[in-house]
Amino acid sequence: MKKLILIIAIVVLGALGFYLIPSHKENKTLVAYFSATGTTERVAKDLAGAVGADLFEIQPVNKYTAEDLNWKNDKSRSSVEMADKSTRPEIATKIKNIAQYDTVYVGFPIWWGREPSIIDSFIASYDFSGKTIVPFATSGSTPTTDEAAADIRLLAPNANVLNGKRFPTDVSVEELKNWANEAK
Repeated sequence: MKKLILIIAIVVLGALGFYLIPSHKENKTLVAYFSATGTTERVAKDLAGAVGADLFEIQPVNKYTAEDLNWKNDKSRSSVEMADKSTRPEIATKIKNIAQYDTVYVGFPIWWGREPSIIDSFIASYDFSGKTIVPFATSGSTPTTDEAAADIRLLAPNANVLNGKRFPTDVSVEELKNWANEAK
């Protein structure tokens, strides 16, 4: 009888230990995005749903107005920020525990051929060591996210930064899911 109780105790403790050991954590994914006009937001929400990821909106402290986004005006806020790669617009909210994520998809519109400066603020705000960062973008004309990926690699040198992809506004959930499965 004592042997049976001992065996049951060992089995129960072993099973408990398996679930309590940190190395058996679930891989978590985050889709973080900045969207000035709503285009990237729709793609980000669809991507998060397709891959079962948490969703985080990167919001500037000072929201962008239509005048701020006027790319034809050299004095507009976005034009000034994009002319100086060291610009870091302040972010309104933070992710409480970035450490819980293994993969972070970072979405944004392409501005002047690269990621908006607020994306640089976001990347510089966290330690992405050991994480995979997958950029994705929306743009009507810029063909790739290669420049953005290169910039992100400089800001997160200890992360695995993939080249990512640019999507049209009408990308389907199925296309996003297939791309996400191939990107990993």
